[in-house]
Amino acid sequence: MPRLLGVDIPNNRPTAVSLTYLYGVGPQIASELCRKAGVDPTARAKDLKEDEIARLANLLDNDYVVEGQLRRQVNQNIARLREIGCYRGIRHRKGLPVRGQRTKTNARTRKGPKKTVAGKKGVKDR
Repeated sequence: MPRLLGVDIPNNRPTAVSLTYLYGVGPQIASELCRKAGVDPTARAKDLKEDEIARLANLLDNDYVVEGQLRRQVNQNIARLREIGCYRGIRHRKGLPVRGQRTKTNARTRKGPKKTVAGKKGVKDR
């Protein structure tokens, strides 16, 4: 398994697809990387030579923000939003959807499993 930036990329997939296993590298950037490094994007990752892997690693280090550096940058951006107390920061703090989605229904990914509230049945008048 070739290793780029501390991540094992799969052997049995084409190089362009294998590169998408890196955080921050999608299909478009992966094909662009292959073109810049002079690597065949359809060749299997296990067939890459050491110098090709080195060229890819060098390009990723110099030209792109990926993996740990990108994760750190995203976390810093979220921390900044929380700190200044803007709407998006408050939503992050409360664990609610940030981008305007409805929350009356369908926000279970952010809110977690339903929390049952006791005493919600009808109250008698007399």
